[in-house]
This record gives sequence, structure tokens and C-alpha cells, in this order.
Amino acid sequence: MPDSFQPQPEHRFTFGLWTVGNPGGDAFGQPVRRKLSPVEIVHLLAEIGAYGVNLHDNDLVPIDATAAERDRIVAEFKKALQENGIVVPMATTNLFSDPVFKDGAFTANDAAVRAYALHKTMRAIDLGVELGARVYVFWGGREGSESDAAKNPLDAGKRFREAINFLCEYVRDQRYDLKFALEAKPNEPRGDIYLPTTGAMLGFIATLDHPDMVGVNPEMAHEQMAGLNFMHAVAQAWDAGKLFHIDLNDQNFCRYDQDFRFGSHNMKQSFFLVKFLEDVGYAGSRHFDAHAYRTEDAEGVKDFARGCMRTYLILKDKAARYNADAGIQALLKEIHAGDSAMAQFFGPYSSEKATALKAHTFDRITLGSRGMHYERLDQLVFDLLMGVR
Repeated sequence: MPDSFQPQPEHRFTFGLWTVGNPGGDAFGQPVRRKLSPVEIVHLLAEIGAYGVNLHDNDLVPIDATAAERDRIVAEFKKALQENGIVVPMATTNLFSDPVFKDGAFTANDAAVRAYALHKTMRAIDLGVELGARVYVFWGGREGSESDAAKNPLDAGKRFREAINFLCEYVRDQRYDLKFALEAKPNEPRGDIYLPTTGAMLGFIATLDHPDMVGVNPEMAHEQMAGLNFMHAVAQAWDAGKLFHIDLNDQNFCRYDQDFRFGSHNMKQSFFLVKFLEDVGYAGSRHFDAHAYRTEDAEGVKDFARGCMRTYLILKDKAARYNADAGIQALLKEIHAGDSAMAQFFGPYSSEKATALKAHTFDRITLGSRGMHYERLDQLVFDLLMGVR
């Protein structure tokens, strides 16, 4: 029987150069794998059936490269993309690794650092567009503080707003077909990062000069670090028309940023996320911003990447089975059954409707004593995921 869980281009599965290219170092230990070149990573992604590769500017071009070195590296990378049928849907700027950004980039107290951050980002945007990117992500990894004595959060917000407004105008001036996606994270590497959740980013976007150009790139692990329900954040972004990109991985709640293989830890949460994306028809990339365990060698990295895609497709199949399951759907219909007598009270406001609603008598005791059957429904979900239904 053919394996129906093999990735295809239409699934739009992508990985970053920094994900499959992670050599397995951490704050407590040296790298355990050979660092792959960008060209080698493109060949690896083609081998495992991925659709695309995303990158920070310095994942591809070293920060101190000369113009000639930059052009040579980019030409070799573009050649590898073309030979392997791999695309670059998203790009971003590294504004967190170099010591110059130790106090942030767009929110740094040093005006020269803020100007350099704009300089670096414009050049990185040019590179992303040259490679075909249509989405540009901003993750403010150093945009924060350890002590509130160091920065005024109002000043920081103003500086970040001015930077995004400036870069929106740059994209418009260059006539680039590009949208921005802001990525939230509560902490790490800073003690506290500004705009720490997807909801905070959505509120911030409404204050920009060109909010239509800017959406969000929610990341599963980042919301789970704060103990939040990632699917709810994604639903809020979708409802606002702002889900421009998404980062998939997994995480033990309220830990450091673990970036586990997608679906490896929270199966039920991953299932409902996939179900949501498929039910609403999300057409963007499914980007796996995750890393192989430090225990793995080069073959283990391939196992990790294949596992991310396979898990998504298995959960997609489970979501279709959920939607087609007669018992589950019958129970959902019962749970969500409407009350025709209540229809008169919903919809747009009118003074007549408000008067009628205030005058209506409700049987509060009966309403409060009804069982909702959520225990039965949740067990059916578990049975489905475990393959016994």
C-alpha cells in the first residue's frame, strides 16, 4: 500500500536554514554535528521532499562578507534552488546575534544602533526579494530589557513603530510585492521581550501607518512558553485577516524555547491546530521552526525533518476523519443545537430587541443544570487520535 503521508509541493512545507542547519550546540555544550552550508541544506530539503527554505540574511551571507563574496554566495544559492526545485517564501533579518544588538535593534537606546538596524534590514529585504520571498518576518529577539530602569516602554514602542513604518515606506518606494509578519515571544534571550504575544502584536499593528501591509507570524512554542493556547492565538490572527505566516514546532509549557519536532509533545493541541488551519483553508507556508535533538547525527536531522511533515499530514488525515465521523458529528450537532426561541435576540442591535430581551424570563436553574457532554466528546477525540475509532 502506498504511503499517503509523503510531502508534496502543494503542502507548502518549509524549513529555515537555521533549523535543519542547526549543529546542535547550546548554552551548555559545543556543537555535535558538522555545520552544513546553505547549498547543502537546499539539497537536503529536496531529498526529504520539502517545498521551500526560509532564511535570515546572515544564515546565507556572513555579516562581514564583502560585496563580491555576497554576490558569489547568492549566485551559488540561487543555482542550488533552481536545480532542486526549492523556493524561498519567507526571509528575515538577524537583529539579535551580533554584539551590536545586545540592547536591541529598533528599540536600542543608542541611535546609531537603531540606524544600523534599519540599514541592515533594508539590505536584507533586498536580498529576500531577490530570492523570491513574499513574506518578511520580524522577530524582536533583543527588543526588550532585563531591568525597567534601562528603557521606557513608551519610547521603545515609539521606536519600534517608527522603524516598521519606515520599512513599510521603503517596500512601497521600491515597489516590492512584500508583506511583513511580526513574531511575538515572551522572553529569551531578553528577560522580557516587548509585545510578547500574538494578541499584543495585533494591537500594535493597528497603530501603524500601513496596517494592511503588516500581519503576524505566530509561533507555537512562543505562545506555549507563556502557558497560552496556540490555536486560540492563530484563530484570533485569522479572524483579523493577519495570519501571514506560521511557525510550527512543539514545546513543554512554560519552559525555555525548546523548538521540538512538530507534534512530538502536545499531540492534542497539535491536532486541533492542524484541524483549524485545514478547516479554514489557510494557504500559506507550513514552516517548521524547530530543531533536531542534540543527540542526533546528520541522518537524525533528516528523520526530524521528515517527522515534522509526516506528523502534520497524519494529523490532517485525523482532522478529515473527525469531520466525517458520524458519532462525533452527531454529538457536536446535539451540543451546538440552536434554540429557535432565542434567535430573535441575536444579530444587529435594535432598541426593540433590547427591550424584548430585558423583558424575557429565563429558567436559570434549568440552564445551569444541563450537562454539556464535553467529557464524552473529548474521549472520542482521544480515541480517534489513538487509532481505536
